[in-house]
Amino acid sequence: MVSKVIIALDFKNKEETMRFLKYFKEPIFVKVGMELFYSEGKNIIEEIKALNHHIFLDLKLHDIPNTVASALQVLKPLAIDIINVHCAGGYQMMKAAQEVFKDTDTKVIGVSQLTSTSSTMLHDELLIKESMIDTIISYALNAQRAGLAGIVCSPLEAQQVHLACGLDFLCICPGIRYQSNGDDQVRVTTPSMAAQLTCDYIVVGRPITKATDRVGMYQKIKEEFEG
Repeated sequence: MVSKVIIALDFKNKEETMRFLKYFKEPIFVKVGMELFYSEGKNIIEEIKALNHHIFLDLKLHDIPNTVASALQVLKPLAIDIINVHCAGGYQMMKAAQEVFKDTDTKVIGVSQLTSTSSTMLHDELLIKESMIDTIISYALNAQRAGLAGIVCSPLEAQQVHLACGLDFLCICPGIRYQSNGDDQVRVTTPSMAAQLTCDYIVVGRPITKATDRVGMYQKIKEEFEG
């Protein structure tokens, strides 16, 4: 069974990506984000799949329902495992996204609030008056109503999202750090704390990809989260 620790492949190109993946002799779950996908296109997905890895394609689509559905139709033949859209696009957009993949094994999830978003930013810049957790639970309920498999949220919200939406509703959680300095992320926890907070998957990038012993760090995080 593939691990529920998803490694973020935040690399600039195919060469860097394949050099990193050579360290892993077993199938792993990886996240392909905007930088790598926009650099290499659909071919990078096919090459990673050829190595038997599982893929979360993290493009955070957010547009009118028809445009999002049309974009997802282009991506549908890639048969990826997880893809996401922004919950802020609304119920109709999320429903249109789910319709594209309704007869497939691809899970569509919604992005709630980025882990770089603080409560101050939520109120002062985004002009959302509700608290962070109330906003995320509202987004999660809309995503569930639209048929999505889960949401992306920080580990700090996972437990309450599960209380609102049930344990079958996935919480996929970035923001995993060992040190209090989370770089550009502000809502962060350790792997073991993420497990206690009932995260279903965690997404880890720099702590693994920039480690001296990449496989060793991956195994450490995997053991702490899943063990």
